[in-house]
Amino acid sequence: MLEQARRILKDVFGYDSFRGRQGDIIERVAGGGDALVLMPTGGGKSLCFQVPGLLRDGLAVVVSPLIALMDDQVATLDELGVSVAALNSTVSAADQRILAERIQRGEIKMLYLAPERLVQPRMLAFLQGLQIALFAIDEAHCVSQWGHDFRPEYLQLGQLAELFPDVPRIALTATADMRTREEIVTRLHLQNAERFLSSFDRPNIFYRIVPKEKPRQQLLAFLADRRSDAGIVYCLSRKKVDEVAAYLSAEGFPALPYHAGLPNETRAMHQKRFLNEEGLIMVATIAFGMGIDKPNVRFVAHLDLPKSLEAYYQETGRAGRDGLPADAWMAYGLQDVLMLKQMLQNSEGDERHKRVEQHKLDAMLALCEETRCRRQSLLAYFDEDLPNPCGHCDNCVDGVQTWDATEPARQALSAIYRTGQRYGVGHLVDVLLGKDTEKVRNFGHQHLAVFGVGKNRAEGEWRSLFRQLVARGLADVDLEGYGGLRLSDTCRPLLRGEVTLELRRDLKPQTTSKSSSSGGSPASQLVRPEEREQWEALRALRRKLAEEHAVPPYVIFPDSTLLEMLRSQPGSMSEMAQVSGVGARKLERYGEAFLEVLGGRAEAPRVVADIRHELISLASAGMTPAQIANQLQCTEKNVYSLLAEAIGKQQLSLEQALDLPEDLLTEIQDAFLDGEGELPPVAGIAGQFASRVPEGVLYCVRAALQSEFEI
Repeated sequence: MLEQARRILKDVFGYDSFRGRQGDIIERVAGGGDALVLMPTGGGKSLCFQVPGLLRDGLAVVVSPLIALMDDQVATLDELGVSVAALNSTVSAADQRILAERIQRGEIKMLYLAPERLVQPRMLAFLQGLQIALFAIDEAHCVSQWGHDFRPEYLQLGQLAELFPDVPRIALTATADMRTREEIVTRLHLQNAERFLSSFDRPNIFYRIVPKEKPRQQLLAFLADRRSDAGIVYCLSRKKVDEVAAYLSAEGFPALPYHAGLPNETRAMHQKRFLNEEGLIMVATIAFGMGIDKPNVRFVAHLDLPKSLEAYYQETGRAGRDGLPADAWMAYGLQDVLMLKQMLQNSEGDERHKRVEQHKLDAMLALCEETRCRRQSLLAYFDEDLPNPCGHCDNCVDGVQTWDATEPARQALSAIYRTGQRYGVGHLVDVLLGKDTEKVRNFGHQHLAVFGVGKNRAEGEWRSLFRQLVARGLADVDLEGYGGLRLSDTCRPLLRGEVTLELRRDLKPQTTSKSSSSGGSPASQLVRPEEREQWEALRALRRKLAEEHAVPPYVIFPDSTLLEMLRSQPGSMSEMAQVSGVGARKLERYGEAFLEVLGGRAEAPRVVADIRHELISLASAGMTPAQIANQLQCTEKNVYSLLAEAIGKQQLSLEQALDLPEDLLTEIQDAFLDGEGELPPVAGIAGQFASRVPEGVLYCVRAALQSEFEI
């Protein structure tokens, strides 16, 4: 059976061998057994049910929680020649009837369903009349009531064990601690399932966590070497998402906002653009998450602290699914802790639930203040031991400086106590530094014994110390009072002199570009300078084919496959067939076209088409012509020329291309329309606007008017 599975793997998916425990899982499920699979994001979970689904007779039913996730996998399988369909709320009643008939005729091999659709009595009765190959329950952690992705409908999936006793079931997830695993087993009745626990490690991701001081400038410094890379920036609030997206766009990085407060159509459009276009940054709340299967996301950045290590692992795991180098970067500060604690205090749920959530937040804080290898700490949370430091995180690469903070910590705790355990960090630092502020004088704090005892330390050092005291549980936030700091019971041994305290010494925050800053490898560095032209030509061809087939570019080939083509330089169809990710169907469809590019026989205009496409994306994202010229490394004159062409072809509106004051736009339009008959050439009116707008603006306005006349 495993030999048949390997043939499917090569012929359909284009891969030569299984990774990790994929082969064992496929053998178990194809043989009719149940399985619980924990595998990291990007580890190849989908193949674990897709291959046995193709091997076994009957219809393979896949339970998936999000339409976006279904659509993505359906598009990918369709490109591979698999007869696949999705049934969800976007499918009309008429199309549902047609699909049901096709399923009954055996024309569909794999069906994707939302959990709420599957558990409807009519659907269950319909499936009981068919031969079912297997049930795959993807994102199985959604069954956990303790998790942040809980979906009540998943609780009803346990009935599949009773209704289809002879059909194998496979539950899969990338994030589940021991507690969640047991919940999955219990609620889905998988007591007889074999457990396949793969390593949670994502060795291609470089982890960096920095103290938050000037977060936007710090983010820009991180992004400086990542122009044209796709990435996600997570923020806690909708307002911050909108502000950061606008800020990045103004700084020359095409960015789109995504949060639950946007209209459904806007969210859907932004998600589609992110999946289909190269180099876009999605600024989002956690509303943008599960189902993002774009393999070439090169970075995930957090401007706010996630609520738990499960959330952090899952969100950072959206980077580098193609196995190529990627970055997980986060800026974190004390304000994040205060905000999350406040949210937890105000959340619904009993005290037991809040204690669990507090424990998860404490684990997240511990990772931020960790002095040893980040990866060892992260994996230990998921009950996995990494024997040696990874060498691929900030703590390993930069080293961690620690210092004896025993005495300063006692001074800080004393300041909290002597001021009445009701003030925030700003005032406490002022007291320790001996600052003569109105607030200090109003409360008479200049007379305290701790006033001015910390003058020998910088303000930033004190802020760092308070942050670490809270993170370590030595001080806490008084959420029921004024929101100031108060002492915790755990600080008593330190105050009594029974223990000492070692803390991290924060490195100076970086707010300017520095290539070596990440320790990771930006996508722009994946390709050597001498390979750049051919790499861009391969990407341009991929984009052209993706547009023709109405699928995201990575569905044609992921970056990892293009990179292997670039390095191995296949010269024939048989050599192209050996490239990982090139299956029989894709070889037949696209092999010759990519061989032409590799052999230098492809037309140059494809690269120009690539530039045009990127220009339209950048303009649609709100970038100015000057910013676009900087991004594409060409002149503003060329940008205006291409903008005018795109407007003329109605690929772009004038409003998207230019941000002109309404009265000035009206004046320019009137100047073109003053004469009789055809529009005058730009040269005929350029003199009127010579010192007011670039000449390229006139070409864009003329193109817009011309296209209106042609309609």
